[in-house]
Amino acid sequence: MTFPDRQQPVGAKEAAIRDFAEQAEYGQRAKLGVEGLLVGFVALCWSLFQLWFSSPLPYVFNVGIFNDSQARLIHLAFALFLAFAIAPATKRAIDRIPFYDWLIGFGAVAVCLYGLVFYDDLVRRAGQPISLDLLIAGLGILLVLEATRRSMGPFLVAVAVIFLLYSYFGRAMPEVLQHRGASVTRILEHQWLDTQGIFGVPLGASTAFVFVYVLFGTMFNKAGAGHYIMQLSLAFLGHLRGGPAKVAVVSSGLNGLISGSALANVVASGIFTIPLMKRTGMSGIKAGAVETSASINGQIMPPVMGAAAFIMVEYVGIPYADVVRHAFLPAAISYVSLFYIVHLEALKLDIEPMCHQQIRPAKALLLRYGLGISGSLMVLGSIYYLVLGIQLGFGSLAPLVLAAVIGALYLTALSVSARHPDLPPENPDGALAALPQGWEVARSGLHLLIPVIVLVWCLIVIRLSPGLAAFWATVSVMAILVTQEPLKRLLRRERGLAAAFANGCRAVVEGLVLGARNMVGVALATATAGIVVGTVTLTGLGLMMTDAVGLLSGGNIYLVLIFTALVTLILGCGVPTTANYILVASLMAPVIVELGSEAGVAIPLIGVHLFVFYFGIMADSTPPVGLGAYAAAAISGESPIRTAVQASVYGLRTAILAFVLVFNPELLLIGIQSLWHGLAVAVASIAGCLMFAAATLNYWMVRNRWWETVVLLFVSVALIYPAGWLDLLYEKYDALPPSALMREAEAAPADARLVVRFQGTSIEGETVSRLASLRLGPKADGAARLAHSGLHVSTGAEQVRVTQVRFASYAARLRLESGYRITAVYRAAQRPSPGFVYIIALVLLAGVAFSQVQRLQPERRPFPFRRKPEPDPAEESP
Repeated sequence: MTFPDRQQPVGAKEAAIRDFAEQAEYGQRAKLGVEGLLVGFVALCWSLFQLWFSSPLPYVFNVGIFNDSQARLIHLAFALFLAFAIAPATKRAIDRIPFYDWLIGFGAVAVCLYGLVFYDDLVRRAGQPISLDLLIAGLGILLVLEATRRSMGPFLVAVAVIFLLYSYFGRAMPEVLQHRGASVTRILEHQWLDTQGIFGVPLGASTAFVFVYVLFGTMFNKAGAGHYIMQLSLAFLGHLRGGPAKVAVVSSGLNGLISGSALANVVASGIFTIPLMKRTGMSGIKAGAVETSASINGQIMPPVMGAAAFIMVEYVGIPYADVVRHAFLPAAISYVSLFYIVHLEALKLDIEPMCHQQIRPAKALLLRYGLGISGSLMVLGSIYYLVLGIQLGFGSLAPLVLAAVIGALYLTALSVSARHPDLPPENPDGALAALPQGWEVARSGLHLLIPVIVLVWCLIVIRLSPGLAAFWATVSVMAILVTQEPLKRLLRRERGLAAAFANGCRAVVEGLVLGARNMVGVALATATAGIVVGTVTLTGLGLMMTDAVGLLSGGNIYLVLIFTALVTLILGCGVPTTANYILVASLMAPVIVELGSEAGVAIPLIGVHLFVFYFGIMADSTPPVGLGAYAAAAISGESPIRTAVQASVYGLRTAILAFVLVFNPELLLIGIQSLWHGLAVAVASIAGCLMFAAATLNYWMVRNRWWETVVLLFVSVALIYPAGWLDLLYEKYDALPPSALMREAEAAPADARLVVRFQGTSIEGETVSRLASLRLGPKADGAARLAHSGLHVSTGAEQVRVTQVRFASYAARLRLESGYRITAVYRAAQRPSPGFVYIIALVLLAGVAFSQVQRLQPERRPFPFRRKPEPDPAEESP
């Protein structure tokens, strides 16, 4: 992979940057001749297979039904073939596919098809493999490792090999990590022939969920959504101070809703925004850092979240809609604070708006935007109740009626779009004489909102499975791709309908091919990460890691978190985000929960997983390796290292937020008792992050004095985590006897958490004590709410004991086991409200504000602090 020359002419440099991104995303053989047709055909077949597998069609026609294990074999077969076709073994064979790569590719397919063809035989002789089974398993592991090396470099492969060696040489390990060692036969069987290794949970998530979501994002971008988002952000934000930087933040965040790739996000929007940022006076380093930070944070934006959200579903044991709900507020906080950072940078550098618009009266602006927003909300509300009415009134015919309604909405939105000119093409090097009009841009792409509405409706409202929801959303995008241009020409009474229809069909095929190529790296990363997960289950490494990390940290939960963050950042230098999350989450997430329990802190499992994920994405901007920063530096013409360092400074807010998520579950919308409570938490936490940004930049209204920075840091912590200060003075919980379990479970609010202490004996015969935060779900009796977490208990006269832990449930993820006794139930203690901490923080903030206002220039002061200008004696009448 070659890094683009920053001294190239503008047009050539843009092409080189796109080639660099293609090489990083899809492999170095991004462009092939005739051989590329076969590669494209295979990629097209992969996408069609995944759509078929995710759809209800196999069950409608009773044909082509594959179980999860069979689908994973087919999924990996496609990924291996494409990896050997588009990723060369050496740099010499970039423009062609040598014969040995064809042989290896077809051999990899044969290895996977062996498991598919002889699936029933392998199931019958499970635990007793024959020699051919073991030979195929060994070849399969080697092929997966080689394909991963070609596609993503040697780092992830080295990690997987280390874990394989650990499985075999367990007796030679230090005592704290020692195990009896596994034979070669046992390793091969566990890693390839079982569903706990390569074909385990990570590859299963890639097969069932991730592929179709990546395909949806690719097709949606192909339909023009990325350009629409960019133009919309430019229209509404371009006239502000630091407008291009704010456009980068907002457009990258919206692109993150549909794209899981930070590098693609940097290139797609950075080619346009970075030159505009430099043109307004921002340095190239800061412009590249802003784009890098915005694009990387796009991966924390639900629903895609760099494909990690779907794997979190499997690891945390909660529905996908709950993962999205927990991740939404932290993502919003991170983006609002980044938006504020670029605003402060614009004030520091005294950057003027890029284009001056006619200033309208405030009343007219409020009326215009108020009518637009309220009208949009009314339309969305009407659609919501219309769809609910259709589902209740038409029964089995509801899907057909809904399809007709969606078609009518699409035609209506498209007719509105056809009355406006198409959006201008991107021209990053041309002068921007005037900004596009906001509502005109919005109306020109209203039909592009339909796939998003379909996706959100299927996921959140009717709660379809993630794969099925993405299937319907992808089908809607494909329909738009095929029909939008012909229908626009028809509505505008233009010619060329057949050509427009052909172009739409061609765009669908190109999107299917591109989506499959996007997935090669993700599929191989999840397969190779499965080797690590398989080693953990084979050797019991997870339990040993708890002892080892506890010994190194002395049981200090803060040191454990710092250690986990460092490991995640280091792994992120050479491992893709999704694989990084799988590796660290499988090893460290249970350790953090366990050691937190020993320290008396009930840590939500989703908080730990988001902590790991956040630090994993930050590795993309951390020097010395960070492809996002390298791509942004190539566009800006600055040093990649200095760009990465500046992006890391901007990313400090995400790092602090990740730590807070572990200890403050309210940011995850856990324990929120009312709408007003949720709004108070959201506003206070956003304000806290804004003040943290002002402290780290050493600038708020003016440059900070040292004591102002200290006060702003205190205020930020108080607003983000007010309960932390109360914990220093008051007990957090009141301990109740075990007999109170059912009463407290029934009395708790809907979707609340119940903190319970368990005690029992581990497999090794040691006494364990675990503090767990149980998910109770909707209101019901105590037993039903405990069962929502997968826990069943028996209550006796003297003790309460766990009788059953449902497999793969939330309770199982917390390492609770049958036979454990409940020794205590905890209820929130009566103590002062966090509002007192808010009041103290606001008083201190007011003091800093008053101090800084006095140093502002008179014309820049807020209205209450402005002084009337002194009369000029020369102008006074005698």
